[in-house]
Amino acid sequence: MTISTTAKAVRGALLAAALLLTAAPQAQAAPGHHLPGNWLYLTVTKGDSRSSDTRGTLLLCDPPQGHARAAEACAELAAVDGDIGALPARDVMCPMVYAPVTVHARGQWSGREVEYVQTFPNACALGARTREVFALDG
Repeated sequence: MTISTTAKAVRGALLAAALLLTAAPQAQAAPGHHLPGNWLYLTVTKGDSRSSDTRGTLLLCDPPQGHARAAEACAELAAVDGDIGALPARDVMCPMVYAPVTVHARGQWSGREVEYVQTFPNACALGARTREVFALDG
């Protein structure tokens, strides 16, 4: 049985994406491994630094995909030119419960590298400050 050229190209692209995703949290992508358009690899870790409860996804914004709320997250990021720290905070009351959540974003926006790491006291504070960007569960 032979595999068509299209199937080989799709398999190669999927392999390249998988390699990029596994390497993204550990080191910067090697030169030549760039995704087109605006994109961020996002992770959310619940608990302290010893926690293994980490979720991650690749948010692509040209067109929005790869994230439970990709369209909303991309629109919010576009409004601040990819600067997660500049997102306007929501006016919400969060409980004073300490359940730390650490987020990490790495990628590219408007041709420049983006790196963002922040620990929030709980998921409510995270959502209030970063809006839909790290809402990986939808």
